[in-house]
Amino acid sequence: MQNILNVLLAIWSYFATNVLNQPAFMIGFIVLIGYILEHKKWYEVLSGFLKATVGYFILAAGSGGLVNTFRPILVGLKDRFHLSAMIIDPYFGQNAVNAGIMQRFGRSFADTMLLLLFAYIINILLVRFSKYTKLRAVFTTGNVQVQQAATAFWLILFCFPKLNRFSILAIMSLILGLYWAVGSNLTVGITQELTDGAGFAVAHQQMFGIYFFAKLSEIIEKHALKKNQNKNKRLEDIKLPSFMSIFNDNMVSTSILMLIFIGAILVVLGPDYLIKAHFMQKGQSFIFYILQTALQFSVYLAILQLGVRTFVNELTESFTGISDRWLPGAVPGIDVAATLGFGSQNAQTIGFMFGALGQFTMIILLLIFHSPTLVIAGFIPLFFDNAAIGLYSNNRGGYKCAMIMPFISGLIQVAGSALIATWVGMAKYGGYLGMFDWATVWLFFTVVMKYLGYFGVALIIIMLLAIPQLQYRADPEGYFLITEDYPEWQKLNDKENN
Repeated sequence: MQNILNVLLAIWSYFATNVLNQPAFMIGFIVLIGYILEHKKWYEVLSGFLKATVGYFILAAGSGGLVNTFRPILVGLKDRFHLSAMIIDPYFGQNAVNAGIMQRFGRSFADTMLLLLFAYIINILLVRFSKYTKLRAVFTTGNVQVQQAATAFWLILFCFPKLNRFSILAIMSLILGLYWAVGSNLTVGITQELTDGAGFAVAHQQMFGIYFFAKLSEIIEKHALKKNQNKNKRLEDIKLPSFMSIFNDNMVSTSILMLIFIGAILVVLGPDYLIKAHFMQKGQSFIFYILQTALQFSVYLAILQLGVRTFVNELTESFTGISDRWLPGAVPGIDVAATLGFGSQNAQTIGFMFGALGQFTMIILLLIFHSPTLVIAGFIPLFFDNAAIGLYSNNRGGYKCAMIMPFISGLIQVAGSALIATWVGMAKYGGYLGMFDWATVWLFFTVVMKYLGYFGVALIIIMLLAIPQLQYRADPEGYFLITEDYPEWQKLNDKENN
């Protein structure tokens, strides 16, 4: 049994390292398989593979540029003011697990790859039997899966430290696989509406958060309609005075807003620190350094959006072949960054800004109330959670929701991360994953498992399985139609609304 497991692990590790953990190749691989199943000509298969892979590389370049530009600024706040703090960021969180898993639990991090394999198989099986499970999305964001598997491994060990290797893998594979399937499935309908039927779902770290805030925005919208019969204005519908018309251009508005936001942080850090930390060259103009850093944000955001446009069409068209033959009615769950190519471009920036305001407000509150763990904001939760929440909230409830929802999200991200990381002992290793679901949903899971034991595990599984059933019961006619025939779903939806 052990030899079979070792061989399985070796094969899986190779695939996970070279394909699954490299999202560009994973997306290209899906397109390749999909087009082959559709019996496309060989040159169309090759073209689709290359466009999808290169497109994702472009998206990754934009996304990575945003992170690399901004992360040193946030780390600089920690160093500049000599703060002993935990950084909420998926990569810092994964490093914390790497550093502490053996020391605290005496376990090997290598088990996370097996956890990822079994959870991924469970996700696919749940979607394969969608007739019964009502699940429609396959989680394909491999790098995110590795980060989540690492954090989930720590949390299950914290709840059940005496369980043997196979029991732990069985319990957590089931919970993690269900979380991937159910979480990405929650985003199917709202993403189809946001993207006008682009044919994908979100597979990232804030899936429950996106759904919650989108639905809350929708409730606010319905309340406004009952009250005055007028829809709340979206950011794209607001007519600005002539002197503010430049804000109608996303690149200009993003540049100006980031100049104010990033400029304020850099002024606080000061040129002396920036030179000492090798962020800024000696003799370089501080004003032009601020200008360059702020404008790079707009550059990388534009690159990211180009990447989205390049690969999404190939992915959604090719996935038809997979869904027709293997996974009926399914859509791929992909990186949340892909949503940033749709909807109001200004909503992304507004979401980021107000999310940051919420995070910084809660950090100040942690200082005031002498929290045992001080949190430093990481750029990935700061931007990708809150920009997406702002985007969906604007689409479902208008510009006010695009400001309020990310602010609430920012408060929760910091407070929830400080609470769970302190409790499970990860804070002292310097990092926690910190994205919205892992400061809320997984905090709840951990509490339930820790205090209810195996009954808690069963309760979580039942609750996760019940969510898509409730979604289906709320809209049995349109539930699968929205992925299988979006134009027809639009007609049905318009008919019901009229």
